[in-house]
Amino acid sequence: MRECSRHPPEAHRKQSGTVSQRKWKTALALTGMIHKKMVGKANENAVFHSVKRFRFAAWVALAVIAGVGLRLWLIAHVARVAGDTLLYGDIARNLLAHGTYGFTVTNHAARPTMIRVPGYPLFLAACFRVFGVEHYQPVLYLQLLVDMATCGLASGLAGRLFGRRAAMAALWMGAMCPFTASYVATPLTETLSLFCIAVVFYGIEHWHAGGMGFNRWLWVVSAGLAYAVLLRPEQGLLAAAVVPAMLWMVWGGQWQGGALAWRAALPVMAAVICVVLLLMPWTVRNWRTFHVLQPLAPRSATDPGELVPGGFNRWYRTWGIDFASTEEVYWNYDSDVIEVSDLPRRAFDNESQYARTAALLEEYDATTRVTPAIDARFAALARERVAADPVRYYVALPVARLLDMLLRPRLEMLEISLEWWRWSAHKAQTAFAVGYGALNLAYLALAGFGVVAWRRRGWDALAWSMVAFVALRCALLLTLDNSEPRYTLEFFPVLFVCGAAVWRRDPHVSEARHGDPDSW
Repeated sequence: MRECSRHPPEAHRKQSGTVSQRKWKTALALTGMIHKKMVGKANENAVFHSVKRFRFAAWVALAVIAGVGLRLWLIAHVARVAGDTLLYGDIARNLLAHGTYGFTVTNHAARPTMIRVPGYPLFLAACFRVFGVEHYQPVLYLQLLVDMATCGLASGLAGRLFGRRAAMAALWMGAMCPFTASYVATPLTETLSLFCIAVVFYGIEHWHAGGMGFNRWLWVVSAGLAYAVLLRPEQGLLAAAVVPAMLWMVWGGQWQGGALAWRAALPVMAAVICVVLLLMPWTVRNWRTFHVLQPLAPRSATDPGELVPGGFNRWYRTWGIDFASTEEVYWNYDSDVIEVSDLPRRAFDNESQYARTAALLEEYDATTRVTPAIDARFAALARERVAADPVRYYVALPVARLLDMLLRPRLEMLEISLEWWRWSAHKAQTAFAVGYGALNLAYLALAGFGVVAWRRRGWDALAWSMVAFVALRCALLLTLDNSEPRYTLEFFPVLFVCGAAVWRRDPHVSEARHGDPDSW
């Protein structure tokens, strides 16, 4: 009985140990299975993200290749060296040969000028120094690289604001845009101006994310603003749109006053000072050479002492709308014949006015040179027409010119008839022009939808600065004499970014701005 009482506890202990071992083995087995599943899932996720990144990189590479191919084709088939290009080239050549910023008078002398700001002539002079004087082909290839960089900056900004899909959309919109790409094929300021606009907005986003202090992006923005003005004087509007937005950022959307607020604004003030300082050498040069205070360039594109054709310009504004009139009439004044048949019917209010205009043009055509007497007669015609219909002159025609610059098919760089709408004269050109105009309208409409989507999901000072830039430029264009589609080309970096907002997936932009892997 005692032996029997001893054995059951020992057997119980053995049985308990066996159960514990089984539990440990089961737990270890389950842990191993879970670990294998987690590792397998992690591997699957890693493979998935690798495939996703590869696909994204492939699409980026395809967009870049397509964009470069488009621009190379345009350089090969529609390259143009004429008009303002020769003017810029002449200044650059004289800078290198004589050290004079001016036009050629003789082989050994140059006449100073200030009708163009020095940004693009200096760029051409640097290119001529490296590639040879008047070797424009390398300039076009360099502009190709600059334009593709503009596309990359617009894509990068869209990626930071709206995510990866938007970045891809902006890249393709920029790379395949024939309107901006066509200006790569001619040595003009447009390509570099678009690049400066993209640099400024991209830099502001990085400056804001970096703490809005004296970081490297502040100097990038300053350089972009300054060089934009040195390329085209009206690009001061870019600074006018951007600087208030930067102040709004540093003040947190409200003015609280005091020393702290002014201390926070010091980086913005430093950027403004940099822009002003970079304009000082040009301003001092104009004062010393011409004895006039001119920090930019004359609106009339004339040097001191030259006749400003104010009478003709005002008369032209009483009827001028489309780009065809700009090329056939406005640009020909003081250089070529102007036929009364080149004028549209809206240029005359009655038969008497038609007869006087025809007689005046005939007198001008005898010499194709402006005189004070001829210009005074154009001024008299202008006064008569403005008095007859002031609403037409001050409201209807400026708006019509702006709409023409925005909506007209951007064919100015292509060998397409100015009167592209005449179907019976050239059916193929008319069809192409209509398609080109539809594509331009698509870019504008897409950007409009993007702005609405961006606004609904919340936007900030950067968005307001983009809208302000477009609005200020439109206001300026309402004051111009003539219509040129290239004056609205500066909108396109903004259109690329705003249009990409349509592809925005996540309404919460803070992740994209602070290191989200799906953003740029």
